[in-house]
Amino acid sequence: MPIKIRLATSSLSCGVGVFICLVVLTTLCTADTEYYRHILFDNSLESDAYYYSDARASSPSSLELLNGKLPVSHDVFFTPPNALRLKWRSAPDGGWEATVRAMDFRNREMKFDGDVLYFWCFSKDEIAADDLPRIWLSDVDRGFSQAVEVGKFQSSIPAGKWVQVAIPLREFVTGSDHAFRSDQTVKATFSQGKADGQEHTLIIDDLKIDAALASGNAQEASTLPSPENIAARGYERHVDISWAPVLSSELQRYIVYRSLDNKNFEPIGIQVPGINRYTDYLGKPGVTAYYKVAASDHQYRLSSFSKPASATTKAMSDDELLTMLQEACFRYYWEGAHPVAGTTLENIPGDDRIAATGASGFGIMALIVGVDRGFITRQQGLERLAKITTFLENAPRYHGVWSHFMDGTTGQTLPVFDMFDNGGDLVETAFLMEGLLAARQYFNGPSEAERKLFTRISHLWETVEWDWYRRSPDSPALYWHWSPDWSWHINHQITGFNECMMVYLLAIASPTHGVPAQLYYSGWANQKQSGAKYRKGWSGTTDGESYANGHTYYGIKLDVGVGSGGPLFFTHYSYMGFNPRGIHDRFTDYFQNNQNMARINLAYSESNPGHYKGYGPNFWGLTASDGPDGYMPHEPTPRLDDGTVTFTGALSSFPYTPKSSMAMLKHVYRDLGDKVWGVYGPRDAINLSQDWVSPIYMGLNQAPITVMIENYRTGLIWKLFMSNPEIKPMLEKIGFKPDAERSTRHRQR
Repeated sequence: MPIKIRLATSSLSCGVGVFICLVVLTTLCTADTEYYRHILFDNSLESDAYYYSDARASSPSSLELLNGKLPVSHDVFFTPPNALRLKWRSAPDGGWEATVRAMDFRNREMKFDGDVLYFWCFSKDEIAADDLPRIWLSDVDRGFSQAVEVGKFQSSIPAGKWVQVAIPLREFVTGSDHAFRSDQTVKATFSQGKADGQEHTLIIDDLKIDAALASGNAQEASTLPSPENIAARGYERHVDISWAPVLSSELQRYIVYRSLDNKNFEPIGIQVPGINRYTDYLGKPGVTAYYKVAASDHQYRLSSFSKPASATTKAMSDDELLTMLQEACFRYYWEGAHPVAGTTLENIPGDDRIAATGASGFGIMALIVGVDRGFITRQQGLERLAKITTFLENAPRYHGVWSHFMDGTTGQTLPVFDMFDNGGDLVETAFLMEGLLAARQYFNGPSEAERKLFTRISHLWETVEWDWYRRSPDSPALYWHWSPDWSWHINHQITGFNECMMVYLLAIASPTHGVPAQLYYSGWANQKQSGAKYRKGWSGTTDGESYANGHTYYGIKLDVGVGSGGPLFFTHYSYMGFNPRGIHDRFTDYFQNNQNMARINLAYSESNPGHYKGYGPNFWGLTASDGPDGYMPHEPTPRLDDGTVTFTGALSSFPYTPKSSMAMLKHVYRDLGDKVWGVYGPRDAINLSQDWVSPIYMGLNQAPITVMIENYRTGLIWKLFMSNPEIKPMLEKIGFKPDAERSTRHRQR
């Protein structure tokens, strides 16, 4: 029988206990950054052992471990759906320690606000204060505190009752050779206390740093209004629950409840302010579930409950599954966009200031699909595009080029990577214009609003100074960055083959700041020693160092590309708008070449030389993402494969490998959905060998899924982008020709 904490639940006829947690999700405003300035642990995405923990014991003491990590408790928790289990025996001359790390993800600043360390504890049997462990804190600079006796701040852990331990941070005095900084805490370590020789089990949950006023009596009633307009929508294996936002500064979270009989409601999770949606993965079709939602304040006090809503999961056709996936990923750009700019956040959760330029271009294409599929109305899409355009018109530009990252509220350039990255980024601007030009053709109706948007996008397009990024009038190539402070200091010449073909296509197509078509061959397809050096430098191979490749991998010939093809995003980013079907330059038909890259990627996963868990015909798609150890441009080579599969790899490859991409979708949704499916579709990545699930969604990775599936189904974005009047003449200048006798139909796996 699960142990539950009972809070104020008088409005529920079943009198069920309420479990509250702070989930790892962003808000649309500032709660994302604010939330992670307090949380050390709330929930584990991994079902067996918490990835962000490390533990060990020295005999004769003992500590329960799973692969060197703390086990996850599903039956006993304070905040659903899980907690951490600390089971130990402290013996003389022995020792043990268990460390819980703050979850590290892209753009998280390890900065904590508050003056008290809080965590909830539960034990089936009473644990005396003297028998409780010690606790230490460590900071980002490897400074650490002296040990603090938990028993000094908690008289005992009573049997069968949750208690919240509160330890003022002033108690954690420096133990390292330099000052410990509690506001930069990254780890909390529990360790052996009194050696009583007895076995104890302590369930630990909701570990955070907060102000002294953060705790309170959860039994009291809240003044928050109850959520309204709750709705539930069933899919094949999951239900999406949504509601209208509660507009109150006291709101800290929403709690979602589920019942399978419309009588006994159990809490299943929460959502933070700014996200008014929750995904409940039920695992099979034909399940009817009922839902209620309550609002909760910072003292865990509950509002009254919403009216119930119900939905039933149902079997879905392949087409319905595709629409489901497209809509889920689309929500990242509709519901998860920056509230002021309307542009795309770099990652969720992340730093809620950071709007990403290239991902915003991808998001614009996803919005078009959303309008065309009826996810939103045309008017809604038009209004969002107008907001985005207004933001871009007022944001800093560097000879017409936007920076890689901007503050979504102020437009200020954010040099996220380093101090030199504070100017124009030509590649990100190209991806942004790719989306804007598709939107210009879609919102091209007779209304005044659409005519005005057309004109505004045209002005943005015509004021990008592509020729400036040639660096000098006789330069054979384009350059990635320019800064008013650092000029050409980064000195990154844009050389293919990679994701950047769109830069040269648009630079040559520009009606106002165009560059000679020859730059496509001297810059993008550079076959000189400088090009070979560049390609060999990032790939570690001579295959394809002269742009053309010609080698065979797993029986599949690759005309163009470095090594075995590289990460799959090379076949997505520039080809969301540019339709390479049926045409070729001097080297290849890029649709067939991209298709072969995808087939090589699939064949590598089937071969699985690294013997990674799960790899096979329905689990593949190596491409760039943040993995367990940070960013890696995953590709089909042992050198850049650590077992991490990034879902956009296969799911954005539907035009190239429809059967194998569908097999991947069905496996991810039906077999892994309980681990990875959320409000924006599949999370960014998973590594089954390391039992790791990505805590984030990426702005660069969700939109290609929506857009490339639409190109596979209807060709919508391809048709729109290619219909721009500047595109056909550009391709003719470069020398693209119809395939004629070449077959555009290759074997599709």
